Amino acid sequence: MSRIRILSEQLANQIAAGEVVERPASVVKELVENSVDAGASRIDIQVEGSGAGLLRITDNGLGMDGDDVLLCIERHATSKLTHEEQLTAIATLGFRGEAIPSIASVSWMTILSRPREHELGTRAEIRYGILQAVHEDGCSRGTVIEIRHLFGNMPARKKFLKSARTEMHHIEEVVKNQALAHPETGFTLQVDGRVVLEYQPQADLESRVREVFRYQSKLLPLQPDGEGDSGEMTLDGYLLLPEMAQTGSPRLRLLVNNRPVQDAMIRHAVGEGLQSFLMKGFQPAGALLLTIGPEQVDVNVHPSKREIRFRNSEAVHRFIADRVAMAMGGYQQTLRTRLFASPVPGKTAEEQGAPPYSQEAAPAPPVMNTAEPVALPCFPPRLAMSSHAPLPVASSPESAVAPGPPSMIADLCSSMAPVCGAVEDFSGLTLIGQLFSLYLLCERDGDFMVIDQHAAHERLLYGQLRQGYLAAKVPRQTLLFPVTVELTPVQAETLEQRQELVATLGLEAAFFGDTTYVIKSVPAVASQVEPGSLLREVLDGLRGPVSRDVSRPVPQAVDALLASMACKAAVKAGNRLQPVEMLHLLQQMQASAVFSHCPHGRPVLKTFSAQEVEKWFWRHGG
Repeated sequence: MSRIRILSEQLANQIAAGEVVERPASVVKELVENSVDAGASRIDIQVEGSGAGLLRITDNGLGMDGDDVLLCIERHATSKLTHEEQLTAIATLGFRGEAIPSIASVSWMTILSRPREHELGTRAEIRYGILQAVHEDGCSRGTVIEIRHLFGNMPARKKFLKSARTEMHHIEEVVKNQALAHPETGFTLQVDGRVVLEYQPQADLESRVREVFRYQSKLLPLQPDGEGDSGEMTLDGYLLLPEMAQTGSPRLRLLVNNRPVQDAMIRHAVGEGLQSFLMKGFQPAGALLLTIGPEQVDVNVHPSKREIRFRNSEAVHRFIADRVAMAMGGYQQTLRTRLFASPVPGKTAEEQGAPPYSQEAAPAPPVMNTAEPVALPCFPPRLAMSSHAPLPVASSPESAVAPGPPSMIADLCSSMAPVCGAVEDFSGLTLIGQLFSLYLLCERDGDFMVIDQHAAHERLLYGQLRQGYLAAKVPRQTLLFPVTVELTPVQAETLEQRQELVATLGLEAAFFGDTTYVIKSVPAVASQVEPGSLLREVLDGLRGPVSRDVSRPVPQAVDALLASMACKAAVKAGNRLQPVEMLHLLQQMQASAVFSHCPHGRPVLKTFSAQEVEKWFWRHGG
């Protein structure tokens, strides 16, 4: 007797259900995708408990007649693929014909559907894969699929479900992803009779992104405008500004040809595009829509269709990273216009801004009516530690303040350096002064701005070091008195192996004897840093492999060293700047290609509107 048997249809469906139906959210995903493929403009999801008790998906799509209702519960029955050539260029969300029969095999399913041209609909009832009844019934155009007792015939699978809150979180994620993929469609999610999510049909992706992320601040657009797009790929979407993408914040949602997916390569490409703008531990957040030829992507990789493969993943990675970097360049230009451009009546900063900013060129700094500024890249300590008289405290009855702790008032007054006793105008920006020997306070068009002097200077120095490295001409400063340094055997070996790279970074060190080396020159921007510690840090950073990547002109290990060198050389917290130094720092920011974030991702400036400041003192509304 043969030991090999053909599986029954019921058992085959239950095996397929183990791959397709992982949890209640999987059911919602599959049925919502069917509704989208049916052209629905409105999709309502109702859930009771954790979803195992009741799931009901209602849409106003094309609907099905009686024959189609019976066929859809058969395995591998689908209207979306008609010949095998379509399998290499799938353009629909569903295509296997496994979802409905697989779900029906592990639940009580009821299907009620009516096409527009029919007066009556069809109701079919299936109990754990067995058709119980089918008859005509009155209903609206579209389809209603109701799932009860999910995994009722598979208690072992039901035990693997998590808490109701966890299962609801996964269902909400499915609805949010589908809402982003199809902004023209309205979605409603009800849980135990209470509306949890409700998304009205939107005319554009930006409105849907703000709706899903509940975010009203500035977004970084990735809108396809033809520039930089290839014939086979376009990139659309919106990212939250890097400083808003905190750990635990809304994640980056990926859409490929309007299909929500999970892809580590795309996430990595977005991170590369945001290189030096994201703080350590932060992840990009927002919604990214990649449109690519169906023949260039394989979605038939996993039964859940969440994983995909690209025919040329390297080209896709490079394209996404470049477009994200271009978007950040455009943001720099908009921010520069908002900060420094002379105000134009009736025009917003975005309307005054030029096309996305080029990384190869920067605008010429304006001519300033002031004394010759202290030249960057660094502020010598003897000039940066200038002292200023404290701000006078008002004593007239009209401007008197309530008495407070004398030390607190004295500390505040001594920590804020006035600019020559008055404000200074700089290219539309009014410089007020320095706070806590760390922040520059400015005003422009009713906005109040706080600039971190260390972060701003660090970004400027990093840009100079990076340009010098790419040109193999990092400016050096020869030491008047060479410095000797003791290296460990590992550091000495690294120096011997990386001698040329170390020289490219602006350091010149020669063997002196045993484990002693003599440092003859250092990078000009880091001339204030102790040479021995600088050399040791560079050698420790170059100890591992320095990989070359076409999409990353500066190797990651070298880039980290440049950022560290810039941080050590930048003006520090506690350094009092003279007015001419503050103005020159602003001048250099305006002339820099990138200035919004330090190379470690910290924001350089924060802007508060007049309305926000008024709220601090409860002046709004009155």
